[in-house]
Amino acid sequence: MKAVTIRIAVLALISMASAAAQYDTLSAPLQPAPERTLAADFALHDLSGKTANLKQYRGKVVLLDFWATWCTGCKQEIPWFVEFQKKFGTKHFAVVGVSLDEDGWNVLRPFLKQHPVPYRMLLGDQATAQNYGIENMPNTFLIDRRGRVAASYIAGLVDRDNVQANLTALLSEH
Repeated sequence: MKAVTIRIAVLALISMASAAAQYDTLSAPLQPAPERTLAADFALHDLSGKTANLKQYRGKVVLLDFWATWCTGCKQEIPWFVEFQKKFGTKHFAVVGVSLDEDGWNVLRPFLKQHPVPYRMLLGDQATAQNYGIENMPNTFLIDRRGRVAASYIAGLVDRDNVQANLTALLSEH
């Protein structure tokens, strides 16, 4: 009986630790402009079948979000990114989502129908994922008006306040 109680206590501790880890967030420093590198371009399709590439967004600050419908942290970030799109969209800013779901539009279409997103959603591919070094999700990149990576949030839930602060700083750059 005592062994069962100990096992339950250990499982409870593991469960609490994993729940706490689930809410850890990533902050990223804003890279000084001279140290920024050009973001990898891509040619991906949106829901309407139109091709999108990163060059189309030159002159805008871009929040590039690599995500998947099965990723809990990814889905947690979407409302924040919707808020940023609404708040900064008129200031030469765009959120671009890149889904890396293996089942492609078969999974993405129903998800977007159930959870409308007011920013452009693209279906990613292996080459794009490799170009951005995607191994786990979520991954978010802030790209400046000249198409350079200004901040990278790799394999984890972003710190919403840190992203907003970095966006505000990027939007004030000329």
